[in-house]
Amino acid sequence: MPEIYSTARGPLPRLAGRPAARARAARHERFFALTHLPPDARVLDVGCGTLGLRAFEPDMDITGVDLRPMPSYPGPFVQADATVGLPFADDEFDLVYCSSVIEHVPRSRRDAFAAEIRRVGRGWMVQTPACSFPIEPHSLLPFAHWLPVGLRRRYWRLGAAGEWEDIQLLRRREMQALFGPALPERMGPLTKSWVCVSPPAGRCRC
Repeated sequence: MPEIYSTARGPLPRLAGRPAARARAARHERFFALTHLPPDARVLDVGCGTLGLRAFEPDMDITGVDLRPMPSYPGPFVQADATVGLPFADDEFDLVYCSSVIEHVPRSRRDAFAAEIRRVGRGWMVQTPACSFPIEPHSLLPFAHWLPVGLRRRYWRLGAAGEWEDIQLLRRREMQALFGPALPERMGPLTKSWVCVSPPAGRCRC
């Protein structure tokens, strides 16, 4: 999702880009520390985009995975679909990192996606925007994600995202069913996103 603000339409994404970057940095500082990774840990970044976790941890051993080719990705990269299967052994990585990706996965394929993350990683950190937050984070439209699909598709044209995508944000219970306890990332009194952290040595006691 960080790349949305550099490619989206209109002035609002440019205004939102800087606060969003600060929020991502604060999220990383708070939640990534809960993984308790040693410096030599092997990490898989699922849905890495052009940079992903490397923006925050450039010196870690990180392998990127994405549906699309990423020729500019600065490190080992594999093009793969986690809902079909990842070309890695069980527990091959100390941690699987996945930020703002699962909401793009169709509901019917989320169980398979989550199972692959849990299979290849001894631990994981998975983040997704909260369905309860009133601003839809891709279109930057108020309440868009709460509308029926037909209305949402028409409303979407007014937002920043441009091309229509049926993005279905997750509630806390859905995240917990896939990845275990979900911690809130808050903006004031509101929950902005859910973050599931399971360190390689066991689940986070937070």
